[in-house]
Amino acid sequence: MRLAALAIGLIALGATRLGYSAESIHSSKIVDLTYTFDDKTIYWPTEKGFVHEFEKYGETAEHYFYSSAKYVAPEHGGTHTDAPIHFNEHGITLDQVPLADCIGPAAVIDFSARAASNPDATLSVDDIKAYESANGAIPDGAIVVARSGWGKYWPDRKRYMGTDIPDDVAGLHFPGFSPEAANYLLTNRKVAAIAIDTASIDPGTAADFPVHRIWLGANKPGFENVANADRLPPKGATIFCIPMKIGKGTGGPTRIFAVLP
Repeated sequence: MRLAALAIGLIALGATRLGYSAESIHSSKIVDLTYTFDDKTIYWPTEKGFVHEFEKYGETAEHYFYSSAKYVAPEHGGTHTDAPIHFNEHGITLDQVPLADCIGPAAVIDFSARAASNPDATLSVDDIKAYESANGAIPDGAIVVARSGWGKYWPDRKRYMGTDIPDDVAGLHFPGFSPEAANYLLTNRKVAAIAIDTASIDPGTAADFPVHRIWLGANKPGFENVANADRLPPKGATIFCIPMKIGKGTGGPTRIFAVLP
C-alpha cells in the first residue's frame, strides 16, 4: 500500500510540474495524434505493410472467452519515431531516447496554405520567424510540429505519398522541413524534437534525406505521420510522443497525444 501511495504521489507531482493535475484533465482536453495501426497504415513504398493475425479467438474448453494475436510491422511507418541511429551511425537507439525528449510544449508552425498549392513545400526559417513574431520565442524543450495539412489525405496512399506504386520512391511528393529550418532550430533554439503530419521530416523529393542527417545527426528524435495536427493550437498544448521501447531500434510505432491548455 505504501508503494502504491508513493507511485500515485509521484505521478501527481509530475503532472503538477507540467501545469495540471491528474484530476483536471478532462477528455475534451486530450487530442489523439496517432493513426491506428492496421491494414490501411501507410509505409514507405519499399516496405511491406502492417500485419495483424489472431492466433486464438473464441470460447475455450473451460467455457470462457480468450483471444491473442501477433503482428508484424516495419519500424518506420504509421505514427512513429525516428531514433537518431536511423541516420546517425553513432546515434542512440530507440530504447535509449530519453523520455524528456518525447514530452514538451508543442510549438505548432502552420505552413499548410503554401503546401496546399505545392506538395513539395518545406517549412522554412521565415515560417519559424513568423511563428515567433506572433507567438513568442519557441520555449526550451519544445517539440516543434510542422503542420502541412497533409492529414486530410490519410489513408489515401496516392494523395498522401504522391504515389501508390510499390518501390516507387521517385514518385514521392509531400511536404517536409527544409534543411535550413532544421539547422536554424539546432543553432538558435533548445528544441527537444521535431514532428510533422507527413510521412517524413524530409520532403518526398529529398532523395538524400538532408533533414534526417542534420537532425538525427544531432542525436535528437523525430516524429512522423502525426495525426490530427489541425486540432492543435499554435502554442499552449503539451505533447507526449511515447515510442515502443525496442532494443537496438532505429525507430518504432509511437503513441502520440497532446493535452490542451
